[in-house]
Amino acid sequence: MNVIARRESEVRSYCRTFPATFSKALGSKLWDGKGAEYLDFFSGAGSLNYGHNHPALKDALVSYISGNGIAHSLDMTTDAKCRLLEAFERIILEPRKMDYKVMFPGPTGTNSVESALKLARKVTGRSLVISFTNAFHGMTLGSLAVTGNEMKRNGAGVPLGHTFCAPFDGYFGEGVDTIAQIETMLSDGSSGLDAPAAFIVETVQAEGGINVASGSWLRELESLARKHKALLIVDDVQVGCGRTGLFFSFEEYGIQPDIICLSKSLSAFGLPLALTLFKPELDIWKPGEHNGTFRGNNHAFVTAAKALELFWSHDSLSRAVSLKAAIIEDRLRQCARRYGGEWRGRGMIQGLAFGDSSVAPAISAAAFSRGMLVETSGSQGEVLKLLPPLTIDESDLQRGLNTIDTCIDQVLSARKDSPRTTRTQEVMA
Repeated sequence: MNVIARRESEVRSYCRTFPATFSKALGSKLWDGKGAEYLDFFSGAGSLNYGHNHPALKDALVSYISGNGIAHSLDMTTDAKCRLLEAFERIILEPRKMDYKVMFPGPTGTNSVESALKLARKVTGRSLVISFTNAFHGMTLGSLAVTGNEMKRNGAGVPLGHTFCAPFDGYFGEGVDTIAQIETMLSDGSSGLDAPAAFIVETVQAEGGINVASGSWLRELESLARKHKALLIVDDVQVGCGRTGLFFSFEEYGIQPDIICLSKSLSAFGLPLALTLFKPELDIWKPGEHNGTFRGNNHAFVTAAKALELFWSHDSLSRAVSLKAAIIEDRLRQCARRYGGEWRGRGMIQGLAFGDSSVAPAISAAAFSRGMLVETSGSQGEVLKLLPPLTIDESDLQRGLNTIDTCIDQVLSARKDSPRTTRTQEVMA
């Protein structure tokens, strides 16, 4: 640990939240160097939907490496890339009657978002992109420009322009039609709002506080984009790959995005991999017009293809996610009634929001002290955010929920008579 404090930049964050030196991981558990076990409700910020070191994925990767398979290929053709694209076409696209071209933009979620923004502007000839309050799309400049968080935006050090931040579903509370507000502005030549190249949206704002868009709101957004000849970009980086139940988070709502951003759990093994999907008529790129040295991560291609075969050639995982999501929701709603706070979520991304922004971090810290990783989200970290592996067994799921219940009681009981929590008590009353 001394070398971390001595050499690693102060920008490090998760190691401050989870102050341990981890040595091993399997399934929904991690172990530190002293052998202490930790239950993982963090899942690599959503990059490990299938848990740590899944045996079938590990075996496929080890076999590929042992056979001297290509590791790095830029965008050259390899067997591993062909197998991934064939599996994605056969297992994901064709059963859903989705016709999309597939781009390898670089290995991270923000690479996918940057390429989506660039393509939308290139196709439409417009520069403005409309994003939404509390959005998070990545840490590079284009992605930051469509991100809402003030602290992250300030880190850019330069103006972030050519975007407009519109109110997300429910931003002004129930009963306020935010799509109608945007429509009014776009239809008014004196509003000062230019015609957009695209709308970019998360169906569930994970980093923004687990804010869930309704199906009707998303369908109205799609109609609004079509009316104004703008493209619809869905950022499915964190809540895609089954996190909400189906492979894509928007599937059950019947919308058809023009561009889809995927990353995080796409590789299924924690390896860097991102894809940008777009309708064929949008594929007006010139060769090499957008590229990245590490867009050919063949090790990730291998594990991604294996995961598609293992988890998505049937509906067993989706059905299991639905059952576990119901268990999580029931327990968190009980906690909300018992302790106060607001339940939020969809599928296996759920949480509790507290009026006092110091409460959720305190619960996270208490959980860590009891051998559990669970993070926070929201503009002030006010939401306790649960991201267990989709493959977690029910006994570990229940154990984790019991720990959360205990930690909420511990934190709020300790604060009961503290003057600094008066506001929290008022909100929870």
